[in-house]
Amino acid sequence: MKDINPQLVLEDVDAIPESAYVWHWKTEHHFSYHKHNKGQLTYVEGGVAFLYTKDKTYFLPARHYMWVPAGVEHYFQHRYPANYVRTVYFFSEPGDQDDPFYTKTGIYPVSNLLLEMILHTASWDGDVLPDDKRFIFIKAMKNMLPEISSVPLPITLPTTDNPRLKPVLKYIQENLGEPLSLESVGHEFSYSERTLTRLFRSTMDISFFQYLKLARMIKAMGYLLETEKTINEIAWDTGYNSVSAFSNTFYKLVGKRPSDFQPKGNRPSQSV
Repeated sequence: MKDINPQLVLEDVDAIPESAYVWHWKTEHHFSYHKHNKGQLTYVEGGVAFLYTKDKTYFLPARHYMWVPAGVEHYFQHRYPANYVRTVYFFSEPGDQDDPFYTKTGIYPVSNLLLEMILHTASWDGDVLPDDKRFIFIKAMKNMLPEISSVPLPITLPTTDNPRLKPVLKYIQENLGEPLSLESVGHEFSYSERTLTRLFRSTMDISFFQYLKLARMIKAMGYLLETEKTINEIAWDTGYNSVSAFSNTFYKLVGKRPSDFQPKGNRPSQSV
């Protein structure tokens, strides 16, 4: 696979509006916020990643893909170098705006069929034009997405550029294993509990405790997929003193027990 300047690729994606654009890369790239005139499907092979938009953070676990609609500013990062990051940028068609799938950012499970189709494009590179026989394959992939991707991963984490709240969110993210509270976090930034409560509500329309719970669950999902930690260890490392409370919260938000979310190869003997 040839070396490509990633910034030039981002420019090339929209150069031919009627084409699909296929890009597979192995090395890690860091992008600032950007957007495309094409819808984007990205699958991270052999790793997990985060997708950032202007108002939310999405967790992209193994065996899932992200869909980014045309025109949505975003960037994403994977935790460690993946085997490949496989991306297909899809042309726009009349009627796309009428289908809720194409207009909403989301993380979806990858079915066996979709995974095979993504991997089938592994040797493709750059534009696929309408007169190319491969275009029919790409169009079939695009058309099947709404049907097989009806249930997105339920957890997203709101974010903000508010200068008063942004450092608070960073502090929370870096201390999720600690017994965080309105009082302790407020004290760290010289905010009263009342001020911090209002800041969360007015800026992100979410409570401090809702944010903390979501952040801990996203952290836990990363541990489950990336490490061989026991459920007990993960509960402790995400600020829970009770494994049952951790497991119940995880189930309510994710729809699966932690042990069911954890890949079989990563499961130690103890599970919940």
